[in-house]
Amino acid sequence: MSTQNLIIYKLKSLHHILEELNLDLNFKIIFVENESSLKVKEKELHNYLVISDKKYSNHNNYFILENSPINFFKLLEKLNVQFLKMQFYNHSEIKINRYTIDVNSRKMINLNTKLKLTEKEINIITYLIKSKIPVTVSELKKMVWSYQTDIETHTVETHIYRLRKKILNTFHDSKFINSEKNGYQINQEKPPIRSLD
Repeated sequence: MSTQNLIIYKLKSLHHILEELNLDLNFKIIFVENESSLKVKEKELHNYLVISDKKYSNHNNYFILENSPINFFKLLEKLNVQFLKMQFYNHSEIKINRYTIDVNSRKMINLNTKLKLTEKEINIITYLIKSKIPVTVSELKKMVWSYQTDIETHTVETHIYRLRKKILNTFHDSKFINSEKNGYQINQEKPPIRSLD
């Protein structure tokens, strides 16, 4: 996966805070303070998000930091969600087994049956899809819950349990997300086609 670049535009204090915590973050931090530097960065980087306190000119992939001060963990969660959305924006439909995951409308579809998902459930599925090996609870906690060390392990397990139950109730598929010894993994085998009876 390409590096996630967080471009901080005209927010010097936020840049200093994030630079101090850079070892614990999953994106590269870049500070720019003028329009021309921002345009240069946007041209040379592919996977980027610009964070600022207001929208400047016509730039893409913008995150406006409103209502500061903001809880640091909430900010990280919002940034990670923005990166996930950007990553799948051009691929808003993900095909996995017999399912289509519509990221934008947050629906899981098989034939004519649709299941509405929460944003967190979409984030869990999209993160699990990217991994070829089982994903640990601590990795999900870190990547989907944005480094919130204060959340309990049971929060992750409860979300997975509820998601698996929703998929079972709607699609009669108990194996979409497998619980492995060392984590969770999307089952790559196609489930049986649902009977219309």
